[in-house]
Amino acid sequence: MESLEGPVAQADPAPPAPPAESAKVGTAYYTHVGRRIARKIAQTIFFKGLVNRLITRTNVVDPAAFGVKGGCVVVANHSSHLDAPLVMSGVPHYISRDLATGVAADYFFTAWYKKLFTQLIFNAFPIDRTGTGANRGLSKKLLAAGIPILIFPEGTRSKTGKMAPFKVGAASLAHSLEVPVVPVALIGAHEAMPKDSSWPRPGRPPVVVAVGAPLRTRGNETVTGFNERIEAAVRALYASNRSKIQD
Repeated sequence: MESLEGPVAQADPAPPAPPAESAKVGTAYYTHVGRRIARKIAQTIFFKGLVNRLITRTNVVDPAAFGVKGGCVVVANHSSHLDAPLVMSGVPHYISRDLATGVAADYFFTAWYKKLFTQLIFNAFPIDRTGTGANRGLSKKLLAAGIPILIFPEGTRSKTGKMAPFKVGAASLAHSLEVPVVPVALIGAHEAMPKDSSWPRPGRPPVVVAVGAPLRTRGNETVTGFNERIEAAVRALYASNRSKIQD
């Protein structure tokens, strides 16, 4: 299972990140009925046929999350290759149906087979990590078009399973476009498949996917304040559901 971040280091210089236009990922791509059906079939095979057979999962969803429709930012803690599949198959249907995930453009959008897989399974859109500014603003375009996006605010997977402070990008997006943030806590994913692993450990280890109530900005709340509240919500979900993991 390849990380959506791509390799941390490469021997050769990374190829340039393709712009959204050349990658053929206009916003209509993410809600196209035919691709939605193909994605549903592929996700059923990949998530239920593979991922869920390798772990023992428990889903906990706040009833308020079922009322979220249209553009929103889904945020989760990040410590495993399992995280994106767990989130995408754990949030309510109206979110998961078109949920798009940002991936490293210089790794996943430069080879047709990687691009095909990530777009088919994860409804992926390219993120530039080379500093060229390619694809800038695509996240906002997707949200403005009513397409939910998945962001891991820590920025990278945790090596220890402990949550790092959240970066403000997700909060800033949601704040500027006035869309809700859906917090998700993944408990046990690190133990099931740590960062340096290429496959989940044997014995179908337990994992909990806890989806919280949506959060919105309050009055004159700053982006920093909103970010702190988002992080606190994910940490609270993690703490309150940790007991469901039987070590």
